[in-house]
Amino acid sequence: MKHSEFVHLHVHTQYSLLDGAIRIGDLFRKAKECAMPAIAITDHGNLFGTVDFYQSAYKAGVKPIIGCELYIAPKSRFEKGPYAAGEGARHLVVLAKNNQGYQNIIKLTTCAYLEGLYYKPRVDKELLAECSEGLIGLSACLHGEIADLLLRGRREEAAGAAREYRRIFGEENFYLEIMENGIPEQKTANEGLIELARELSIPLVATNDCHYLNREDAEAHEVLLCIQTGKTIEDQDRMRLSTDHFYLKTPAEMIESFSYCPEAVENTVKIAERCNVTLNFDSVYLPHYKLDQEISLEDHLREKAAMGLEGLFRSIPYLAENGSREKYDERLKMELEIINKMGFAGYFLIVSDFVNYAKSNGIPVGPGRGSGAGSLVAYAIGITAIDPIRYKLFFERFLNPERKSMPDFDIDFCIEGRDEIIKYVTRKYGNEKVAQIITFGTMQAKGVIRDVGRALNMPYGEVDRIAKLVPNILNISLDEAIRMEPRLQEEERKNEKVKKLLALSRSLEGLNRHSSTHAAGVVISDVPLVERVPLCKGPTEDVVTQFPMNDLQKVGLTKFDFLGLRTLTVIRDALRFIRENRGIDLDMNQLPLDDKLTYQLLIKGDTDGVFQLESSGMKEILISMKPDCIEDVIAL
Repeated sequence: MKHSEFVHLHVHTQYSLLDGAIRIGDLFRKAKECAMPAIAITDHGNLFGTVDFYQSAYKAGVKPIIGCELYIAPKSRFEKGPYAAGEGARHLVVLAKNNQGYQNIIKLTTCAYLEGLYYKPRVDKELLAECSEGLIGLSACLHGEIADLLLRGRREEAAGAAREYRRIFGEENFYLEIMENGIPEQKTANEGLIELARELSIPLVATNDCHYLNREDAEAHEVLLCIQTGKTIEDQDRMRLSTDHFYLKTPAEMIESFSYCPEAVENTVKIAERCNVTLNFDSVYLPHYKLDQEISLEDHLREKAAMGLEGLFRSIPYLAENGSREKYDERLKMELEIINKMGFAGYFLIVSDFVNYAKSNGIPVGPGRGSGAGSLVAYAIGITAIDPIRYKLFFERFLNPERKSMPDFDIDFCIEGRDEIIKYVTRKYGNEKVAQIITFGTMQAKGVIRDVGRALNMPYGEVDRIAKLVPNILNISLDEAIRMEPRLQEEERKNEKVKKLLALSRSLEGLNRHSSTHAAGVVISDVPLVERVPLCKGPTEDVVTQFPMNDLQKVGLTKFDFLGLRTLTVIRDALRFIRENRGIDLDMNQLPLDDKLTYQLLIKGDTDGVFQLESSGMKEILISMKPDCIEDVIAL
């Protein structure tokens, strides 16, 4: 670590949802400008941003310190009930010294959600003591237990709490946190904390509890808190940070602010030097696929694929008539060599297993889509129902030995059967090894205008009118919208309120607004997930990973896409009605692909509810192109 005189150890990024307004990219741009050698991430109760933060830090040449601002329950984390005012969950910052500490923060934040969630994800001191190895604790802000007790004049209890935290973390690993943020109560708390530090020989540390990047972002941050709490800027009783000091101050500003206590500044550098977590992005962890017989996964896949291909030759007239058995055998052999060499036999067997479970339990499965449809092995073992040789599909688009990346099948299930498939893999691989995946909704151009307008208490009609001026282009930014739409430029020029609305919207645009459960992704691990990634609860009480999809793959976990598709449900119901009302048993895989009446419907653009052909753009192309064979539809 390059030498420095100060390191920020208490920083809230945009992953402190609707509370932190610091984007990771902006954080490291400023860290580089200020020549900061290291910086910490300490989001509220979670590790959502860990991988993004860690990788961005190394790209910027800054040392990442992984931490979290935990919520500590007053008694047991399992106890959920009304507490006296101010006796709710207290804040405490923990930083990982090493990989053991990082594992412990994973465990703490997971238990906080899965066991202690009560308005906030909470841990208790018992769990903290169990998971304290490899951690450094800081006493946090005015919402920390010690500062809070000091402000209430309960000095002996504050001293008792400080001794308890020192006992939990160990002699060298607990610090009393002082801040200079212009809040009168903070001055009182600092005096008490400095006295306690001298009396108990507990070291002090200077932090700034950063919630936004620059001082001028304070107003935008106030609006963000209004969005979080559903208040307007005019509400007197709204949650707020009462000064504009909660920004990422430069080392020089921090040194000047704490000129009366230089050791608190020096301790930031000492702590940063002690924090050394290394994350591994080079491994792939596949779930274990158990076999009954003594045979390798590779040999089992070979046998299964050969038998499957044999079955296809017997049952599909086209293959037999084609007289090209040799071509299929060669392609199968080539694919198996690549799959086995890259170590993905287990992956194919896992996918084949849950797809065949669905089929044998009457849950419709899509024929396959995306690059996975280019695999003959997938066709032979029942994952797809598409002959890649007939349709000239390339296996290399799916798996390329030149490029070490996970294979990725997107599997469509009838929307009513998707949950049953997730239950099946959970039973098979173990509750603790299967979870759904978190995703973050961001504040996009139109949405952020509406959010900010509500927070500024502007009339709904006026805000709605401005939001509707944003062109309907996917992922358009506000800057692009204003460039493209002269009426927005005019509104901004002539109306001060609109100018402010757009300026604040720009400041908050792109920040994470909320978390939800990814529509398709399911992760299956080789060991209990909590040994690899932190977990939390989704909006419907499902267990979900705290890392989003791309970050999960970076740390080597295997995700599977279980897509719920209503089209398959419609097809299932249609086949049932035909069977019940007409006595005809149709097999979707045996339907002719040259039915003239079907093409007449397509040519008319009569395709409501037809998968991928129902948008207005597709209907127009169908009408003008007039497809008369399946190859035309494929080209479309």
